[in-house]
This record gives sequence, structure tokens and C-alpha cells, in this order.
Amino acid sequence: MKKFVWMLCFFAALLVSFAGVTNAKAADEKKSIHLKFSTWHPPMSREVKTVWIPMLEELKKRSDGRITYTLYAGGALGKGPEHFDIVKNGLSDMGYFTATWTPGRFPMTDVLSMAAWVDGKDLAADIGNKVYAKALKDEFKGVKVLELNGCIQAFLWTTKPVHTLDDLKGLKIRTPGGMQTNYIKALGAQPVFMPLGDVYLAMETGTIDGLVTCPPLVLAFKLYEVAKFGVKATFGCVSEGVIMNQKSWDRTPADLQAIITEVVGNPFAHTHGLDKKTYAQMMKELKAKGVKVYDLPPKEEERWFARFQDVTRKWVADLEKQGKPAKEAVMMYTTIVEQAGSTCVATPPEWKSEKK
Repeated sequence: MKKFVWMLCFFAALLVSFAGVTNAKAADEKKSIHLKFSTWHPPMSREVKTVWIPMLEELKKRSDGRITYTLYAGGALGKGPEHFDIVKNGLSDMGYFTATWTPGRFPMTDVLSMAAWVDGKDLAADIGNKVYAKALKDEFKGVKVLELNGCIQAFLWTTKPVHTLDDLKGLKIRTPGGMQTNYIKALGAQPVFMPLGDVYLAMETGTIDGLVTCPPLVLAFKLYEVAKFGVKATFGCVSEGVIMNQKSWDRTPADLQAIITEVVGNPFAHTHGLDKKTYAQMMKELKAKGVKVYDLPPKEEERWFARFQDVTRKWVADLEKQGKPAKEAVMMYTTIVEQAGSTCVATPPEWKSEKK
């Protein structure tokens, strides 16, 4: 009888425990979350209108309204370089940050900003996510990385025509940081770092002669009004992505985490904002606004890219002195870019031969 009573009590406890787990799971599945999303992109920019708002609306739709949001655009919560910490410290729950704007903090991630022909953010995110999974996870502790990308190829935009290396000598060029700073130096120009919001006035007053950035930001900040000349030679671009505050992620129900992972894992693919088709359209828009875009002849292009390759050699040597597997990361990035049907022009040719 005692044994029977003990077993009865045991099964009763199991039933209570199971019921508790079931009820907790059911309650969790009904739980809603409100996301504060931050970005430094201007409120009326193509990024906000065609990527971030559609992405956030898609999260709301797929969750049947259980995910709601407030968008903080245009640096409402802080300047561009502060956005990683804005999210990490919980001022916003999710946000878009630029790793390249904090030199030395994410050294290996600069591999994503190597000069390559990548003309769609959807493709850049696919490439970046693969490199992150294999080589960059250790650089982003304390946050949930949802996607990482190398942006899309940046070009040189100036107040006067530039056709050769000689034309670049002594020019002051705004740099977004990272590899691009060293590319500008290697070409004989002087890199100047400043927030994008200050570039218009600096170019208008002659403080700087041009900048390196991608087409959507030339449009977003109306830089086509002061930068009337462009050189179509890829400088790569900054390394950036979407992250989520770790505590915000941890308290998000599992089913909503799955929705966020799927949609935000490549927001550009889901929204079709800033994809390859859009990129071509942006170049047409810039030309229509009077910007004269110059295509470097093959021989001159080769001279520019040879200097970019020297930058890669030095970058690798410097990081490997610190014990970081920089060359391995370059080779990995190069392979992934090539598998995506693109080319990394900053990879030294002898290294490509090694890879083969």
C-alpha cells in the first residue's frame, strides 16, 4: 500500500510539473515584444524606406502582431560610431552598426571591407554571414549578431575630375575608416575621417576634395550636389550589420526568435532593398543628377588595385604579429566572394595561386 501511495504521489507530481511546463510554454507563445530599432541612416534615406521599415513590418506581420517596434533613425539615439554600444548597452533592442567606424575594436572584421566587386547588399550579407560564422564570432561578444555584411562597393566621389593616380596626389578624401583609409593613402591622397553628416559642408567649402562611399549614401546625404565626379573603381566598403541586445534576445520567446533570425538574417534579400537591381538604378539616378562617372581603363585600374593588394599584405602582416589568422581570413573571404560570382581585387595574385 505504501509503495502504491508513493507511486501515485510521484505520478501526480509529474502531471503537475508537465502541466506547469505546458502552461508556461503556452504563455510564452502568447507573449509579445516591443523592439526599439536604431540606425544612423537618415529617416528619408533609401535604407530606412526600403529596408528597415519593410523589415520591421515583416516581423510584425509574421508574428501576427506580437512583434511591434519603434524606429529611431538618423542618429536619434546617438552618432553613427556609437551604434554598437547603443544596442549592447540596451538603449535600443536592435540596431544597425558600422564596425569600421571604431578602428581597432573589430580588427579581423575589416576583412569584409576589402575591395571587391559586390553590387548588392543581399549578396554582401550572404558573404558576410558566412565569414562571420567561420572566422569572426569572437569579435562580437555580449550581443546577438543577426547579420553581418561588407556593405556594397564604394567608389571615389570628388569635386573635380580624377582619371589617374597623378590626379589624386595631395587630395583630401573623406574615408569611412578601415581598409579604405589605407587605400586612400596608397593612392597618394590624404584620408580625412569625419561623420557623413559633415561631408556636404566640408566639400562645399573646400575643406576636403572628395570622399569614398557607396552610391546609396551619396543619394541619402545629397552629396551629388557637391561631388559632381565619380570614379568607378571599387574600394570595397565598411563592415556593418544588425545586432540585438543580448538581454532583449534572451527574453524573446523561441518562436519569435525564429522569425527574427529568418527575416533579419538577410533583411536585404527579404525586402529587396539595396539589392543588385536597386544598385544599378541608383547609379542611373546619380548620372541623371549630373554626376559624371568615369570608368578606369584596364591598365590604370590595375595600377590602383596593385596598391590595394599592398595594403592587404601589410594588414595581414600586422595582425599576424598579434597572433591573429589574418591571411587565413583573407583567403576564406576571397573564396566565398568568388563562389558568389564576384571578385576580390585586393587579394594579392600570388595568394590566389596558393589557393588553387
